[in-house]
Amino acid sequence: MRCPYCESEKTWVVDTTHDSRGGTRRRRECKACHQRYSTYERAIRANPLLVKRDGSREPFDREKLEHGIRVACAKRPVAAADIERLAGQIEAQLQQMGKLEIPSRVVGDRVVAGLKELDQIAYIRYAIVYLKLDDLVSVRDEIDRLLAGE
Repeated sequence: MRCPYCESEKTWVVDTTHDSRGGTRRRRECKACHQRYSTYERAIRANPLLVKRDGSREPFDREKLEHGIRVACAKRPVAAADIERLAGQIEAQLQQMGKLEIPSRVVGDRVVAGLKELDQIAYIRYAIVYLKLDDLVSVRDEIDRLLAGE
């Protein structure tokens, strides 16, 4: 591991913790410049292909998933760590399925369920696009279901 400050390869690990997202966080210190920094390690597993509505296929992209969740949570009191945790949970669930191809609807359904628990306004924002709520009546109906606790 190279130091990001002086590029020295002489570093040592001060502390190691395993986080809830399935990764490892290491606190490191450079022996040359004595700066401390953190590194994160995450196992790279084979991700499935997502089968879109039109039949096309594309590889699962965690960054694209996080971006979509971030857009729904824009200007909401949702911590970045919560967004990363949700994306990590969804990615882990897809990998545990052990399938080479998964309908994209599965990902969308899991995002909707996660946002419903995380932030109800973010859920409505995402649901408007994902569930194709294209008029005010359908949006109001979804809000009514949410308020009723369904």
